Amino acid sequence: MTTFAELGLSEPVLEALHDVGYQEPSPIQEQAIPHLLQGLDVIGQAQTGSGKTAAFGLPLINYVDPAEHEVQALVLTPTRELCIQVTQALRSYGARKGVDVVAVFGGAPIRSQQAQLRAGGHIVVGTVGRVKDLISRHSLILHGCRFIVLDEADEMLDLGFLEDVERIMALTPSSRQTALFSATMPPEIRRLADQYLYDPVVVKVKAATLTVDTVEQFGLEVSSKDKVAALVEVLGAERPRQAIVFCRTKVRCEQLYRTLRDKGMNVKALHGDMSQGARDGVMIGFKDGRTPLLVATDVAARGLDISTVSHVINFDVPTSPDVYVHRIGRTGRIGRTGRAITFHEARQQREVDAIEAHSGVKLAPWVKDAHVATTAVTPKPRRHSKPHDAERDVDELPVLRKLIIAGGRADGIEPKDVVHALTSAADLDGEAVRNVLVLERFCFAEVPERDAERVLAAAAGIEVAGLPLRLELARA
Repeated sequence: MTTFAELGLSEPVLEALHDVGYQEPSPIQEQAIPHLLQGLDVIGQAQTGSGKTAAFGLPLINYVDPAEHEVQALVLTPTRELCIQVTQALRSYGARKGVDVVAVFGGAPIRSQQAQLRAGGHIVVGTVGRVKDLISRHSLILHGCRFIVLDEADEMLDLGFLEDVERIMALTPSSRQTALFSATMPPEIRRLADQYLYDPVVVKVKAATLTVDTVEQFGLEVSSKDKVAALVEVLGAERPRQAIVFCRTKVRCEQLYRTLRDKGMNVKALHGDMSQGARDGVMIGFKDGRTPLLVATDVAARGLDISTVSHVINFDVPTSPDVYVHRIGRTGRIGRTGRAITFHEARQQREVDAIEAHSGVKLAPWVKDAHVATTAVTPKPRRHSKPHDAERDVDELPVLRKLIIAGGRADGIEPKDVVHALTSAADLDGEAVRNVLVLERFCFAEVPERDAERVLAAAAGIEVAGLPLRLELARA
């Protein structure tokens, strides 16, 4: 069994991995890290949850020299949610080495981001639009940028960012090392890779090994005109704890949302035509469990990692088998089984055949109360790099208790500050603090119920962003 040390990572990076509780590399990390450490360009094809952030992030931290006060690496992300997520991960990986990671994204004051760039920044993680804007203002200089990562490149394509990505790439040194990660590989992404990557090594983790072994998968043949009625019937029969209904287009997503809402269902929509603030609100409501049903497009739902999603319903057949596996990967998380039901018309049988061939699973006909065997309820131990979660059976998952913390974004508090304060004060594992949400004036975080009172007592008064921590337990 390969260890992180055997992959060739430096001691400060290994110490940081120990701090955050990583024990062994996931398949994508095991395959990609040695190539990146050798200075090779890499194309990585892997789904969310496979550990791809560490796959490119650890070599990147290994490579950066904190003594050089310039931007040495740039990570481009399609959304600000992913930008924040990647930034938090890189900061934890680089903590022992003193690497400064700056996040730049739209929807936040550009002046404060310009000030952070002036103050330093070895690594910049940014959304495409904000990076382009900062370059045009001469606030982001890429002359010394020798490491580029394109994260979730297929989503950048779906959002129409590919032309801007190429403009940014053209401003970086030709001698740069480039890593491109994508869940799917449409022709446009292959063309981008051919143009901007030099003799890349292709690393691919089969999608079927990541998620489908914990999901019961069904198909339901239905005519186009009867799909809404069929969806209502399926939802009534399945009674999902939380479900995501996937549509191919933004227009179809909005129409279906309105139809279900008018039938009295507690439902929200999530698609690219919504404002960032509206999308944030929907995401928060769904993650908190207030919204049991979400109608979404593939692009908008990228990055949703919620363990309580019990059902995925493909109202429209996915555009490719890779997209199918990515969709159903929203359920069956952390030792739980999930259920996925795909609606299809008779004329779409060829697309269904392709999905079955790719995933290695025959879609069982859906009828009420039907069940099919899954390969395993408990994920295989080496699926993720965070075995504290991955190896637990569902019955062993801790009951969580929510904390309310005074202070928020307006006070300069970031999610990493909350995690560090709670874990260090109460001597908790880094994985124990979950679902951290920082709002303008206050924060939420969840800890195991068995530790809640101890955390409350131990963390009270500790300084976070210069303020003494004030926190209380939310009502159960």
